[in-house]
Formats: sequence, structure tokens, C-alpha cells
Amino acid sequence: MLCRLGGRWLRPLPVLRLGAQGPQFARVPTGGGERSSAPVWAVASVSAVSPSGAGGWYEALATSAPVRGAEELLLGAHNATGLPWWSTVILTTVALRSAVTLPLAAYQHYILAKVENLQPEIKNIARHLNQEVAIHAHQLGWSKRVARLTYLKNMRRLVSELYVRDNCHPFKATVLVWIQIPMWIFMSVALRNLSTGAAHAEAGFSVQEQLATGGVLWFPDLTALDSTWILPVSVGVINLLIIETYATYFVRAVSVLMIPVAATVPSSIVLYWLCSSFMGLSQNLLLRSPRFRQLCRIPVTKGDSDTPYKDLFAAFYTKFISRK
Repeated sequence: MLCRLGGRWLRPLPVLRLGAQGPQFARVPTGGGERSSAPVWAVASVSAVSPSGAGGWYEALATSAPVRGAEELLLGAHNATGLPWWSTVILTTVALRSAVTLPLAAYQHYILAKVENLQPEIKNIARHLNQEVAIHAHQLGWSKRVARLTYLKNMRRLVSELYVRDNCHPFKATVLVWIQIPMWIFMSVALRNLSTGAAHAEAGFSVQEQLATGGVLWFPDLTALDSTWILPVSVGVINLLIIETYATYFVRAVSVLMIPVAATVPSSIVLYWLCSSFMGLSQNLLLRSPRFRQLCRIPVTKGDSDTPYKDLFAAFYTKFISRK
């Protein structure tokens, strides 16, 4: 049924009805009768919103080639190993983290170490350039604004030449972010598609059924929410451990907000987030090792420590345990 708004005909969004028992669940038709499982919001956000509607961007993402590729990766890993789905999610996450993000993280540290080692030379150039600009400003009668702009223009040029000389432009250190974040999104959406039956229409029922019995311990159903909140809280805690040593209050707040968000999605997604965060923490700890950094040919910097783990524990102890 269409309604008219602002001169255009719009299709109304599905309505979630609340009853005495809480949110009502939709019936997802399958080849052999009907089966109850997915909440209305889970079905509507994927299949009931037209591409021109408010949820068109998500439908486009959920059916995109990268997400389909992530689905095929998960299904291929499950079929090849024969492992239960909870093990498949963990194995795939560990493989992706080890094969993709770990090398990129090592490269990021390599670039940042070279940039850090350039800082004394940059400071020396800045001091001499400042003196030269001051002399020319005095001789030619430049205003403070002209002198400042001349200094900044030449400083940018000289610093860029140093980055080119040592092949360590800071932008190269952002490659990890441009790869890791999309990969995290594609894997999350792929798991959501598999958990709600939105993926692989012909075989979607069987995949969803396997996920419904493919959990372990307190979350036997990977298509359901974790009512104990153990997985969501674990995700938030590990993310806080990852960023605690250098994060801003804003980033800490984002990590805490991940907890209620993780409590509203299927356990398969939260399990992926938890495993990914744990691998991220392990990756960060590994990249503190002097031996591993030497193996990756990461340049030694002035701030490097010979006992990084001892220093990290001492800082954590001082900040959270010994303070009054």
C-alpha cells in the first residue's frame, strides 16, 4: 500500500508490533512449510526495504560482491574442514587476521618507526629554516603573515622530500585501516546474512539451521542473541585492553558502546567480533616483541624498550591497581 508524502508516493516501512510477550517474530517461509526464528527487524532490514527506500544502502551492501565473497569463504571453510560453525568462525577469523592484518600491521609499524627516526632531522631543518625566514623577513620587510606562510610552504616541501628519500610517507601507515575496517564490515554482514537466512536462497534454510545448532557452551544457537551478555561484555573488555594505553576518552566510549550493540546481533557475529578483537590484542602484543620487530626488519627507535611486556604490566599495575 502506497502513501503520498511531499508530492511523492512512498512505500511504508514494516511495523514492529509489541505485545505482552515483547517483540513479535516474523515467519520466514521456506520450501517445507513455515519456520519461526528471525525477528521482524532482522528480516525487514535485509529483504523488505526497496533499493529506493531508507534501507537501500544496507541491501546494496548485503548483496554486494565482497559480502558474497565473505559468505563463500565461510561456507568453503566449513565444508572443507567439517568443523562445527563456532569453530569455523574462529578458524576463519584467525586465518584472515594472520594472513592479512598481521603483515599490514607490521608494515604500519615499519613506516611509523622510520617516520619517528626522522624527527630529529625534521626538528633540525625546522630550526635552520626558521632562522633563514627570519633573516629574509627582516631584509625584505615581510609581514608576520608572509613570513609564516613562507616558512610553512618550505617546511612542507622539505619534509615531503625526506619522506620520499626514505620511502616512508605517513599515509602508507593507514593501509591497515583501509583494509581491516572493510574486511570487518564484510565479514559481519556475511555472518548476519547466513544467520537470518538472507544468503543463498536455495540453501539458506540448511545454513541457518546449521548455525542454529552450531554454537557451544552458553550460546548453542549462533542465530540467536546472547542473553547472558557474556560475549558482548567480552568484546568490550578486550577492545578496552587494546586501546587503553594510548586511546582518547572518545575511543574508550566507543568501545564501551560496542557492548549494547553486540547484545542486539546474532551470536555468530559477536563471536567473530570477539575472536577478531582477541587476535588484535595478540597482534599488538606480538608487535611489541623486540625479536619479532627485528624479524620484520622494523627499525629500532628511541622509544623502543628491551622489556616491553614488563613495562606494559608495570604501567597497567600503576594505573589500575596501585593507585589510591
